[in-house]
Amino acid sequence: MKMTKSKPLAFVTSIVLMMTLLAGCGGGGKAAEGDTGTAGSTSKKTTLTLMVGNTGTTLEALKAVAAEAEKKLNIAIEFDIKPDGGEGDNLVKTRLATGDMDDLLVYNTGSLFLALNPEEHFMDVTSEPFMANVLDSFKTVVTSNGKVYGAPVGSTNAGGILYNKKVYADLGLSVPKTWDEFMAINEKIKAAGKTAVLASYKDTWTSQLFVLADFYNVQAQVPNFAADYTANKVKYATTPAALRGFEKIEEVYKKGYMNKDFLATTYDVALKMLATGEGVHYPMLSSGLDTIMANTPDQIDDIGFFAQPSDSADVNGLTIWMPSGLYINKDTKNADAAKKWVDYFVSPEGQAVFASKVKAAGPYVIKGATLPDDSYGAVKDMQHYFDEGHTAPALEFVSPVKGPNLENITVAVGSGISTGKKGAEDYDKDVEKQAQQLNLPGW
Repeated sequence: MKMTKSKPLAFVTSIVLMMTLLAGCGGGGKAAEGDTGTAGSTSKKTTLTLMVGNTGTTLEALKAVAAEAEKKLNIAIEFDIKPDGGEGDNLVKTRLATGDMDDLLVYNTGSLFLALNPEEHFMDVTSEPFMANVLDSFKTVVTSNGKVYGAPVGSTNAGGILYNKKVYADLGLSVPKTWDEFMAINEKIKAAGKTAVLASYKDTWTSQLFVLADFYNVQAQVPNFAADYTANKVKYATTPAALRGFEKIEEVYKKGYMNKDFLATTYDVALKMLATGEGVHYPMLSSGLDTIMANTPDQIDDIGFFAQPSDSADVNGLTIWMPSGLYINKDTKNADAAKKWVDYFVSPEGQAVFASKVKAAGPYVIKGATLPDDSYGAVKDMQHYFDEGHTAPALEFVSPVKGPNLENITVAVGSGISTGKKGAEDYDKDVEKQAQQLNLPGW
């Protein structure tokens, strides 16, 4: 009796075990984790890996998007955190070279993106439907040999003039559209006993903005400047439109519009002076708004922003620092899931979730992705440049040529040690070594 009972029991046990093992196998690996469907459903959760840095609030915003995408798409994200700076760059290059890159990568745009040999490593998304709403100005910084490889992550960061709107109102001033108008306003501000233009040369990098933020004006007048500059066909010192950035630094210094202790003034101090109205203009990146919000939140609504004026009212636009790119690994085994996830990320819904977790430093580069109502007023000031199509990426996004000593050269010009012309000539020499190290043709 015992023998006849044990055989069917063993048989049933074997069948149950076999069914359990088969159910657990699914499609294998991370691409089939857990049956989330109802009885009879074959829906499997796909898990994608995504490499991203840990600086700022981007990671937390991406986690929020991932949580919503998982509910809607049944696609989970496993985050792979990389170091920032040079160590992170080296890790990305190593992982790409060894074929060990994640399904998705958040990384720089522009020249650093091009250094990764995108054709070999990333999926061409030129014709993907989710790219239809991405602005062309962004596509230019994730394009290689005519093909587009990335979607934007976050907002832009603009270079231009932060200004105190309260002082403007008190003095009856209007936002200038030409350099002459800007200088005339500076004269009125000086006469009122305030600092017209803040300089914070203790932090030398801040001295570069009059040159860097002028690039929209350069490109508008010399459309091929970036390509010709990269090919060593044009120079700052011999291109009048490009030279103007250095000359503008010299002119502001000579007119005595800067704070007297500009060599000892730090970035944080300059922003505080701007917020309190002690200083009225600060050539700076719009990311400085976060610092004002952190240190002097009661004054954040007094701060506005306008593009660095050119010499003609017909040329009036914004130089922008583009957001990072989201790239799909060309060798991913989950291409369809990766494209679906990116599609959700750049959708109005995905962008709204992202924006709820990170404060925009500038407008977005996705059509329909509007700035939240609680965005900084200065950021809202920038929107019309985007709506009118009057934006251009900063030179570093469209050319790999940037000398390491620009900040020291611009400090010298802004301190009266050097002229604008001499500063431009010095910078033309400064970029030669880097261009040669990059083995660029023509150098």
